[in-house]
Amino acid sequence: MRNLKILGIGNALIDILVLPEDDQIINNLELPKGGMTLVDGELSARIQKEISHLNIKIATGGSVANAINGIAALGSECGYVGSIGQDHLGSLFKNEMIKRGIEIVLKEITLPTGNAVGFVSSDGERTFATYLGAAVEMGPADITPELFTGYDLFFIEGYLVFNHALIMAAASAAKDAGLTIALDLASFNVVEANLEILNELVDNYIDIVFANEEEAKSFTGLVPEEALVNLANRCDIAVVKVGKEGAFVQRGIQKWHIPTTEGIKVIDTTGAGDFFAAGFLAGLAAGHDLEKCGKIGSLLAGEVIQVIGAELLQNHWESIKKQVELL
Repeated sequence: MRNLKILGIGNALIDILVLPEDDQIINNLELPKGGMTLVDGELSARIQKEISHLNIKIATGGSVANAINGIAALGSECGYVGSIGQDHLGSLFKNEMIKRGIEIVLKEITLPTGNAVGFVSSDGERTFATYLGAAVEMGPADITPELFTGYDLFFIEGYLVFNHALIMAAASAAKDAGLTIALDLASFNVVEANLEILNELVDNYIDIVFANEEEAKSFTGLVPEEALVNLANRCDIAVVKVGKEGAFVQRGIQKWHIPTTEGIKVIDTTGAGDFFAAGFLAGLAAGHDLEKCGKIGSLLAGEVIQVIGAELLQNHWESIKKQVELL
């Protein structure tokens, strides 16, 4: 039996990570330290000018894009649907996906490619200024039955919930095509602002839900393990991540606690949830049981928080794949 093939859809962004000497630039831009601020084109251009003289790290980004990159690095077949600009950053995003062997369906438009500038302070705290640009220009007309041909699992980025028509069209089309559908709840404030449509999605379309502790509380009003039960009663597989305490996975009445890896020095938590989902879904694709899927997810999350940004080098992935075999 062949491995499952995974398709992801999300906001295609380029992550631009900056390590300033102090917080002066954050203060000058009036960005709340530790927060994520959506910015318009004008402020985005100003930020680009402000950081032009600094050392920066550029990588493909966006929640589901990060996960799909991880899935591909583990050797699973996968694809990605998104929207980019006809510019340098758009070409970078596209070429990186192709280089990693990911099948891409990228809408290319005249708006600039979306980007997330992340200021990583000396204390490790991250402050993001996100310009969505071309990333949010997909609509229901971009969702066709042909997108899902050959795929078995569809992974939806929770941030797409702000585009109600798109996310419902995508979920409905995937369900009609017979795919298993996974959803990451994105962030607690996204959940709070979109409770009605998220409830409709989970109750009618979603088979696998990923949530961290805050997202689970915002969605269900319950503490983690109670939220896990609530979600497991509404979909096939529920995953609730609880930071340093690991994660809980439940299907039916079966429940597993997945511990974190001990002795890790946390450098930057960017992409931790995305990489957990990558490991978990890659495990499913390979036919592993849910406990091992959770362990692979925990392994990947533990690796990515030890580096700056949501990207690991090829030699790092070779080591990870050997560790996966031993789980």
